[in-house]
Amino acid sequence: MVPRGVFRKVQLQMPKSLLEKQESGEERSSNALSTGKSGTSVLDQAQSALDDTGLSSMSTICPPPLNRQFWKSGSYHNEHSAKTSIQNGRNYLHVHPMFLHSNATSHKWVFGAIAELLDNAVDEIQNGAKFVIVDKTLNPRDGSPALLIQDDGGGMDPEALRQCMSFGFSDKKEKSAIGQYGNGFKTSTMRLGTDVIVFSRHVEDRVLTQSIGLLSYTFLMQTGQDRIVVPMVDYELNGSTGTLEMSRRFDREHFMANLSLLLQWSPYSNEADLVQQFDDIGSHGTKIIIYNLWFNDDGEMELDFDADPQDIRISGDIRKVETLPALKSVNEQHIANRLHYSLRVYLSILYLQMPESFKIVLCGQNVEHHNIADDLKYIEYILYRPQSAGFVEGEVVTTVGFLKEAPNLNIHGFNVYYKNRLILPFWRVVNYSTNLRGRGVAGVLEANFIEPTHNKQDFERTSLFQKLEVRLKEMTLEYWDYHCGLIGYQVSKKVRASVYAKNSSHSVPHGGHEKPILLGQSLPLTTSEAFGVAFRDESKQGSGMKRKAVKLTETERANMQTTGEGGFNGNWEIEEIQPVNIPDNRLKDEEAAKIVQEHKKLLAKCVEYEKSEKELSDKLAWLTSELGEAQREYSRLLGEARSLGPIKNENNSGYPEFSSTAGLIAESETLAPSQIS
Repeated sequence: MVPRGVFRKVQLQMPKSLLEKQESGEERSSNALSTGKSGTSVLDQAQSALDDTGLSSMSTICPPPLNRQFWKSGSYHNEHSAKTSIQNGRNYLHVHPMFLHSNATSHKWVFGAIAELLDNAVDEIQNGAKFVIVDKTLNPRDGSPALLIQDDGGGMDPEALRQCMSFGFSDKKEKSAIGQYGNGFKTSTMRLGTDVIVFSRHVEDRVLTQSIGLLSYTFLMQTGQDRIVVPMVDYELNGSTGTLEMSRRFDREHFMANLSLLLQWSPYSNEADLVQQFDDIGSHGTKIIIYNLWFNDDGEMELDFDADPQDIRISGDIRKVETLPALKSVNEQHIANRLHYSLRVYLSILYLQMPESFKIVLCGQNVEHHNIADDLKYIEYILYRPQSAGFVEGEVVTTVGFLKEAPNLNIHGFNVYYKNRLILPFWRVVNYSTNLRGRGVAGVLEANFIEPTHNKQDFERTSLFQKLEVRLKEMTLEYWDYHCGLIGYQVSKKVRASVYAKNSSHSVPHGGHEKPILLGQSLPLTTSEAFGVAFRDESKQGSGMKRKAVKLTETERANMQTTGEGGFNGNWEIEEIQPVNIPDNRLKDEEAAKIVQEHKKLLAKCVEYEKSEKELSDKLAWLTSELGEAQREYSRLLGEARSLGPIKNENNSGYPEFSSTAGLIAESETLAPSQIS
């Protein structure tokens, strides 16, 4: 069993003979690796012919690659490396270090690489993770900035860390897991910097392990490797002595060869400093430190840690918006523009929903979750059922509305999520020029029926994706045509009818067939022209004109509740009534805003009433249970009383007084159980 309190201070226990020999181990390790003796797997640990080595590195600071600009650093010269050899008569598929750079080019945007690493931490929520930290740290060798990403998830055992450092291994089998390809760690870390070191602590079956791995593009380039070599060391905690010992997975020679490389090429030059990095991890978790960060084409570090102490920004990426001077500030400060250069803004919308128990901590401050749907007015919820080869692939509710700052914003587009993760922010499906058709229209949807690309910044261009793009364009233009009068533009089409929910039976087309919709509690649903909220069911792509009954999923209902439109069962049928009469097809923004707020207040009251109803229902159930217990106790006492015979009592006056249990029973039987104390 792991002793309590052992995680902060652990004694490093190594054989005495290893402590006495600290001469020239680093040089011999590097020479051995340059001959191509890298082990028995593609991404294996270094295995050299060392006999012994020291526990500290006295070498000078290892320089990063000559070209620190990411998009110009793909040139790799390997004339000094040995030819690929066959070991033990077996052939191996070797991965050349050049692949690390070419693989990382899938991330065009540096924040996309950071998001990839956060996905791994969010996937650890199922293992009890409560936070992920993103912050600046310093490379102790030269004081240069480095990027820290740390979580308190389950951590990785030695085998899991080796799979993490390899390509194509993924043990994420849950449907809700974001990562699935087993490539994200390599692409993201190598896109952010030339080198990354990983510390992971894991406890399983009362055995605590600590593993350290180094993926260093600098090391591979400087030593002229023809394959990817990843130095790793593992420790195990001796529960009886409370000391940290070398893992027995490999022999001492293997351990010392890898440790020597870590001390030479990592930010830490002695083993004590290396192991000390586990002190703030806790009982389990993972710490990732990316150093030798890349520069942009202007020779500046891509990540700017100095512009805002509570944020990490992209250097020189503040976008200027071409608009009227009076509207310039509101456009440039909108979240749709700021997310491109502010990591705090981007992380606030990165996930559609976030458990309250989990926190993203950026530069020491929690990131406040932001729901883009809260930024919309005159909202409509449109049910879309994508079809392929005659089969319905799924259902998705799209939230559509005007941005609250419209018509002063030159911004529009849909925010498309996949399994709770933002893939396309403010995706522009409409390109307006002179008529401004679609200006200010934005939406939110979770499209789990299409697959994202490996960098999770776009979707695969399948037929389903193309159909979605066409449908979202139709939604945008249709919404604009019917609602543009609400923000001061000339209406081109008549305002459509309002709708109300009724308790009755109904069916809607579903994949060419009739699908019944169950009905529940009625709730008035009004059009966005009058109240800012409406619901539409688009059972066929491109129809969009007929309003029908829909039933939301739990996720969609939760999303709608976060926008203040909750408090209903989600089972309704729509009945058309007379159109709303809006003079001149216009409605002043101030009046409409008041109506929307009043509508939200009424819905909030509905939520409170439903909550009170549930509490009263629970109380009634409890009282009914208590009454049942009292009745059973009454029956028991009644049975005991009947079993007793006549009792003769003497009162104080000396007269005999005869009382019979039969009389007591007869009297008690005339009383209700609640009258008996």
